[in-house]
Amino acid sequence: MKYPTSNSDKPPPSMLRAISVPSTCILYPRSRCFGQNNQGSTRLCLRASLPDNNDRFKVEYTPWLIVGLGNPGNKYHGTRHNVGFEMIDQISREEGIALNTIQSKALIGVGAIGEVPILLAKPQAYMNFSGESVGPLAAYYQVPLRHILLIYDEMSLPNGVMRLQPKGGHGHHNGVKSVMGHLDGSREFPRLCIGIGNPPGDMDMKAYLLQKFSLVERNQIDAALEQGVEAVRTLMLNGFNQKITRFNLGQKYKYHKV
Repeated sequence: MKYPTSNSDKPPPSMLRAISVPSTCILYPRSRCFGQNNQGSTRLCLRASLPDNNDRFKVEYTPWLIVGLGNPGNKYHGTRHNVGFEMIDQISREEGIALNTIQSKALIGVGAIGEVPILLAKPQAYMNFSGESVGPLAAYYQVPLRHILLIYDEMSLPNGVMRLQPKGGHGHHNGVKSVMGHLDGSREFPRLCIGIGNPPGDMDMKAYLLQKFSLVERNQIDAALEQGVEAVRTLMLNGFNQKITRFNLGQKYKYHKV
């Protein structure tokens, strides 16, 4: 089902594009010195010492860019189209990563899950131009495509049902289209889809997307967000393994009574 296009969004005068790069490893101090005063101008780094205190040994990790799609402003807070933002907020709270810097038209936070460096991002240029943040951030931090996790709403899934995939198309989602356009048209990046269901009857699609959840739906989404954080942790630490397969299977049948 095709997502509507917003007429209020204005494209910028220029755009940057990111391309698939080799598995670049970026280091940051284990003490996580990028705190409240971090302005996003320093490369992500991680250092780990061996038990024998050999300080010269460094373990390198490829960073992850985790992007939630949505629209900025109180007007859109809590709407169906903004569940990607909500997932970023949930990760931010549970992992203690402050979203306190603006870079490339996005609100970002730098931290780690376990020892894996991550960059959380909420593009602020409206849904249809999300790629204008994702492309430059991926290029600046040299994040390979396979480590860009895009989180967004999906009408083809029942409300609160999620799906975590290593790649895929845009499914007529304008935000995803924008991101792909700024990643040289590539679809080879992971995505976490959060189901919001289809509009009932003849309801206008745009009105549905910008509508807040009912109480029952809200409870389903809140539960999904908690489950989603655990799935993201698994992906960051172990990649697409059997746990992710089981997660997807559990999500597919979560509302089916046995």
